[in-house]
Amino acid sequence: MKIREHCGVFGIWGTPDAAVRTYYGLYALQHRGQESAGIVVSDGKQVVSRKGLGLLNEAISRDDVAGLKGHLAVGHVRYSTTGSKRVQNIQPLVIEYSQGLIAVAHNGNLVNARTLHTEYERRGSIFQTSTDSEVIVHLLADPDHASRPDRIGHCLNHLKGAYSFLLMTPTQLIAARDPLGFRPLCIGKIGDAHVVASETCAFDLLGARYLGEINAGELVVIDENGLRSEQFAHAGKRSQCVFEHIYFARPDSYIFGTNVHTVRMNLGRNIAIEHPADADVVIAIPDSGRSCAMGYALASGIPLDRGFVRNHYVGRTFIMPEARDQGVDIKLNVVRPVVQGKRIVIVDDSIVRGTTSKGRIKKLRDAGAKEIHMRISCPPIRHPCFYGIDFPTTTELFAAKHSVEELRDFLKVDSLQYQSIEGLLASLGEQANHYCIACFTGQYPVRPEEKMEKLSMETHS
Repeated sequence: MKIREHCGVFGIWGTPDAAVRTYYGLYALQHRGQESAGIVVSDGKQVVSRKGLGLLNEAISRDDVAGLKGHLAVGHVRYSTTGSKRVQNIQPLVIEYSQGLIAVAHNGNLVNARTLHTEYERRGSIFQTSTDSEVIVHLLADPDHASRPDRIGHCLNHLKGAYSFLLMTPTQLIAARDPLGFRPLCIGKIGDAHVVASETCAFDLLGARYLGEINAGELVVIDENGLRSEQFAHAGKRSQCVFEHIYFARPDSYIFGTNVHTVRMNLGRNIAIEHPADADVVIAIPDSGRSCAMGYALASGIPLDRGFVRNHYVGRTFIMPEARDQGVDIKLNVVRPVVQGKRIVIVDDSIVRGTTSKGRIKKLRDAGAKEIHMRISCPPIRHPCFYGIDFPTTTELFAAKHSVEELRDFLKVDSLQYQSIEGLLASLGEQANHYCIACFTGQYPVRPEEKMEKLSMETHS
């Protein structure tokens, strides 16, 4: 089992082909979620949406996109970290309430969503989905909040946990990021049009100019009057998700102001210094292990080669809930001449349960590898994540109950070493103290109010 991702969001205001540009923006963010996709478009009066399960090109056809007319759009690609994989949960959610129509696209996890869900259900509210994202609409519709001039910021202050929101009314694009800045959200321009996305790689595909990040606790509104911003909450000690750099984001993206490839190269260099190995070749687990393996090879002087070939027509194994075990077998194949009779350093980003890694190690042994020395670019994952990564319980984490030596025996490798916490922080540079590393340390920036499970709100739906 590998780490399962969260979601990607994209929004644009001010171009007549908003739907087409949103489609390509989501295409660049496809790695962030492969369960479902959706686009909602407005021409200022009429709002139209297209959604579906599966990859973007499976969920929304080119004909669908061509038929979506408007200058304003939001899009979403999803892996479910709260709520099941079903049509009702596909985002952007489109809901009509007392203040009009609103579309909601969310990346992150709210740790008080179940509390709010229960509270509003007791007061008679009817929920259409089992996702945590829908609670923002019920907060906005609450009569105690609806008449406030700072209605959206006021409602956001009732939420706890990780969120990067894109909200869309028929005339406005609204972006907001939680006060601790867990999840990335950046803003750019294409000509006079404004664009907002989870990662800058979406801007590159569209030729957009990157302006910067939306700040923690910031609310941005874009409409015919231009762009205006307010700080709806005091930004606390930053808790940016370190796994954006370790694993989630594309290497060409700038996340939290830093290039992902650069950080991963640093991770590789540091672990080579911390844990050298006598070996003939360095290989990576593609794709997120590649930059780290390059860093390891440069620092160690051991040649880098391509030990695995990835079948790019197979979805990421951890993001295919119904066929994860089968996916492990068909995703990667060994380049036999690279490993046969060789002492190998294999670099991977992380280990969760260890079963996926074990299968890959066996493939290397079967291909004739003489020795296998495994290096992991992050520290052992010993604690659950409550902020948008789908390992919310310790039962899924091998390192939570076993030593590194026990995992080495389980994987059947000659040596196994993890990045130290110090090496991880050193790789992040000047912003090192701005990251959440709770999955390694157990020191949580925000504690959940109730037991967190992926399907915790299914019984309410």
